[in-house]
Amino acid sequence: MQVSKQDIVDTFDVPFKMCVQDGNVASVMCSYNEVNGVPTCADPNLLRNTVRGQWKLDGYIVSDCDSVGVFYNTQHYTTTPEQAAADAIKAGLDLDCGPFLAQHSEDAVKQGLLNEVDINNALVNTLRVQMRLGMFDGEPSVQPFGKLGPKDVCTASNQELALEAARQGIVLLKNSGVSLPLSHRRHRTVAVIGPNSDATVSMIGNYAGVACGYTSPLQGIGNYVKTIHQLGCANVACRDDKLFSAAIDAARQADATVLVMGLDQSIEAEFRDRTGLLLPGRQQELVSKVAKASKGPTVLVLMSGGPIDVSFAKNDPRIGAILWAGYPGQAGGAAIADVLYGTTNPGGKLPMTWYPQDYVSNLAMTDMAMRSSRHRNYPGRTYRFYKGPVVYPFGHGLSYTNFIHTIVNAPHVVTVPLDGHRRSGNATVLGKAIKVNHARCNKLSVGLQVNVKNTGSKDGTYTMLVFSTPPAGHWAPSKQLVAFAKVYVPARSEQQVGISIHVCKFLSVVDRSGVRRIPIGLHRIHIGDVKHSVSLEAATLGVIKS
Repeated sequence: MQVSKQDIVDTFDVPFKMCVQDGNVASVMCSYNEVNGVPTCADPNLLRNTVRGQWKLDGYIVSDCDSVGVFYNTQHYTTTPEQAAADAIKAGLDLDCGPFLAQHSEDAVKQGLLNEVDINNALVNTLRVQMRLGMFDGEPSVQPFGKLGPKDVCTASNQELALEAARQGIVLLKNSGVSLPLSHRRHRTVAVIGPNSDATVSMIGNYAGVACGYTSPLQGIGNYVKTIHQLGCANVACRDDKLFSAAIDAARQADATVLVMGLDQSIEAEFRDRTGLLLPGRQQELVSKVAKASKGPTVLVLMSGGPIDVSFAKNDPRIGAILWAGYPGQAGGAAIADVLYGTTNPGGKLPMTWYPQDYVSNLAMTDMAMRSSRHRNYPGRTYRFYKGPVVYPFGHGLSYTNFIHTIVNAPHVVTVPLDGHRRSGNATVLGKAIKVNHARCNKLSVGLQVNVKNTGSKDGTYTMLVFSTPPAGHWAPSKQLVAFAKVYVPARSEQQVGISIHVCKFLSVVDRSGVRRIPIGLHRIHIGDVKHSVSLEAATLGVIKS
């Protein structure tokens, strides 16, 4: 894949840099793919210069499993396996997940492709982390954590944490009228329908451990009310309508209907990409027919790892509410039921844009460009650059109460001090944007005080997303998330929240050369519909001529 320097610095590097510098991770994994013609596990600019050099990783770099073998056997990046082993280790790889380096590194040394110091460097990085883990401190069972086992995983507090994580992760996408929360008095019998209605293992998604136990959506709802259960589809592929009539009958009998639909590992997984954004097979048909037959409110619950185009349900007045649960984990069904019945007031927000199906027709999955291009008919990627229609936008999420927020204190002007050790103060200001490495960034931030008032009758948690729109320019995104906070606000009360936006990290943009700059001029900060403008101004300190 071809990726511009601008997009690498502006988008793709950002989360990994934060993990290394802010999260202080102990390990970074390089991937299978080539970026601009170089496999990531053989790229010294990425591994040695960037991850370990610029970001100062204090740990080891490991390959994705067998990716060193892949760049020799499949990508044919080198002509010999010894050269592949040498390229990986010299690029900065410390540990191979797989047998390739064990098989070929010794011969690479014998052929003069690798030095002993290269091997030693990789060993030092790996062994240092093992030492930090206590792996050389003697018999594991006598160490502080040596007797931990399954009983320590499945404690009551850990299982409560799994439930609370699931509750907080659920996003209320639609709630027309008073569809949700359901009422114990009015909705005494609930039809629970759908291929994910009694889901257990599929709720934990990819790369999960062994669950302590499962609460499926059917079980969770059954803890509140009497249920009538019908699958409607034999599985999420939903290839036929053989089970439709029983599901439709269940909806006619019940006081409310909950459809638990969506995806699972048979549709999307690490090794399995989706080809479209619609619900699989005949799921949409089932939802529409059940909603038409339901005598009470119809609620659509979706399980998936990514976006689904559910425009049909969004626009169908017979479908009163839509919840997205992601893959909610072992207690997912209990969490879904808690939200349906209002025991939990949902506060989750979408972590990605939900695009219409047409999006995948206009964008090749191999094209990594972030910015839209009119002459290429390319729509762009993510909320920062995509300009087309959406099903639900990034950050969308409703609540059972109403929150009003106001900015009570914020600066209108922030001065950006320049480093006086440059040849000229003016040399750092190009097109009204200061290079970040020419600014004195330490503790340079924009501070906001925000009042959050809960005007409704239900306690709730407000997830505040703070966006910035930089001054117009060729490099700038239309907006970007610069801060967030979660605040619990009881009914008919208010809380004040402090927000700090680091200027160099979050109010900067990246030019076409991959240089991060701070645009001088008016930046618009917005939280929902509330907007505040802050002007960034450059101020040169003493200029020391060279």
